[in-house]
Amino acid sequence: MPDGPKAEGPKAVALGGGHGLYATLSALRLLTERVTAVVTVADDGGSSGRLRGELGVLPPGDLRMALAALADHSPSGELWGELFQHRFGGSGALAGHAVGNLLLAGLIEVLGDPVAALDEACRLLGVRGRVLPMSAEPLVIEAEVVGLGRDPETVSRIRGQVAVASTPGKVNRVWVQPSRPKACQEAVAAVREAELVLLGPGSWFTSVLPHLMVPELRQALLDTPARRVVVLNLAPQPGETAGFSPERHLDVLCQHAPELRIDAVLADIGAVPVPERLQRSAAALGARAVLAPIGEPDGSPRHNPAALAEAVRSVLAQADQELHSGTRAAPSREESTRWR
Repeated sequence: MPDGPKAEGPKAVALGGGHGLYATLSALRLLTERVTAVVTVADDGGSSGRLRGELGVLPPGDLRMALAALADHSPSGELWGELFQHRFGGSGALAGHAVGNLLLAGLIEVLGDPVAALDEACRLLGVRGRVLPMSAEPLVIEAEVVGLGRDPETVSRIRGQVAVASTPGKVNRVWVQPSRPKACQEAVAAVREAELVLLGPGSWFTSVLPHLMVPELRQALLDTPARRVVVLNLAPQPGETAGFSPERHLDVLCQHAPELRIDAVLADIGAVPVPERLQRSAAALGARAVLAPIGEPDGSPRHNPAALAEAVRSVLAQADQELHSGTRAAPSREESTRWR
């Protein structure tokens, strides 16, 4: 297993939101200190939704979780990380709000710039990497869903992250409003300069796919010389991906971004009933499927950070081996960008 982060490890970018991104960041920090989180900004529920509605700020919840995942392991960093995650109880106006959400909302209002606010929060928590929004404006997720009415073929349109994530219908596709949101330029630059990009795990339609709806960010994902790795969920999520097989997640990704090429698809060996099907779906994205024990040993549907880090390390080592042997095309950037 990895014994600690590499100061000269790869420039890694993780895209997602919520608990899925938290798991990815917890793994990446074991491999490298050069980690950038690019976080979805479409949440409209809970504390984030309330602050978004009342103040007009970016929904801070997923940003807060990314900061907590990368917080320094010093006593000070751990204390601030715990404080950021702490939620007020009771039944008053603060009930349900996470302290970190309130601090981020305040920093954004004081500094007038969400990127500056996040950089300041990173300093407070001792984060060595960076946390960035995928867009500097709050986005709204919309979806085309079937199965909500009496006729199972009737197509309905639903709006909002919570509505999409919890729908009892079958989600066919998603998009965001505004339809061509402006990307966070720092996030675009991070993806273009990365050596490793991880997409997923997480809520597929509401945390993973929205990154592909931001035109500049989508183009950066297409152009980057980084090794692109998709990390699959350990189990379907109630609501938006209920009943999905592992390969169905990849099919949906391909439908939303048919031009996107992936180097590897990483899945838990115990969560893939038919590996051959997953290999075929991965091949449609230009990737190979890599199966490894990346879940928690107790069988709970959570990724184990150390196991996930080791699996990512193996994927990169295999990519380097293939590059040296000439069995796989080299990335478009010079060899010096590769991580050994």
